[in-house]
Amino acid sequence: MKNNVLLVIKGFFVGIANIIPGVSGGTLAITLGIYEELIEAISHFFKKIKSNIKFLIPIGIGAFTAIVIGSRIIEISLEKYTLPTLLFFTGLILGGMPMLFGKIKKNIKPSYALIFLATFALVIGIMFLKTGNNVVLVDLNAWGYFKLFLVGMIAAATMIIPGISGSFMLMVMGYYEPIINAINEFTSFNNLWNNFWILMPFGIGVLLGIIVIAKIIEFLFQKFEVPTYFGIIGFVLASLIGIFTSAGNLVFTPTFIIVGIILMVLGFVIAYKLGDD
Repeated sequence: MKNNVLLVIKGFFVGIANIIPGVSGGTLAITLGIYEELIEAISHFFKKIKSNIKFLIPIGIGAFTAIVIGSRIIEISLEKYTLPTLLFFTGLILGGMPMLFGKIKKNIKPSYALIFLATFALVIGIMFLKTGNNVVLVDLNAWGYFKLFLVGMIAAATMIIPGISGSFMLMVMGYYEPIINAINEFTSFNNLWNNFWILMPFGIGVLLGIIVIAKIIEFLFQKFEVPTYFGIIGFVLASLIGIFTSAGNLVFTPTFIIVGIILMVLGFVIAYKLGDD
């Protein structure tokens, strides 16, 4: 029972992370200590279906709850309390770094530093992409629905790859606000039919994208574990910069700074403790 509650909590933080532009759900899954097991459960879902369902359902409940309930809360928090909110998630990411560094103590080669630099530079480069104009999801034709499917696959890939924000990539493609609005309306039981047909192809794309990327990442873990973790650390450390560059103008008041530091320490402790469980 305790383990299931912890998985729900971890899933909640992963779900919240996918809502915030600049924060990666994959990063939080790593710092909370569930990434490898999550990848394995997705890649081999039908081989150990009972144990995988037992593991995935609590995480799914947490993530779904976060997306349904948290989208509005995060919107308000980012609008009114941007700095404290971002510092809290910074703490969550930093809290998992000791566990990550523990993964690369063995068989270290100088060439692995290039992998770290490459993934770090990739994330920094993505930050300079300009966000696109919001698409209009009204009276879609077959091509429009297919694009929603493709966008879902791309979003899934960036959600599961640590350090790359799925929300930010949706913003680049112009789908972030339309998708968030469709989720908010659907969960508020407004315009259910139209929003269902928006979210269905997007959701199918997300599902297939997660499966494909999980297979690729599992292969990398099996064949190149240490260099893969070097790459992951590059993703994660670069994401700390991405959190703040995607936020726009930040307000630095004494109250925000003090509360933000407290929340950052709290986030660090939460991630550090949850990552050990």
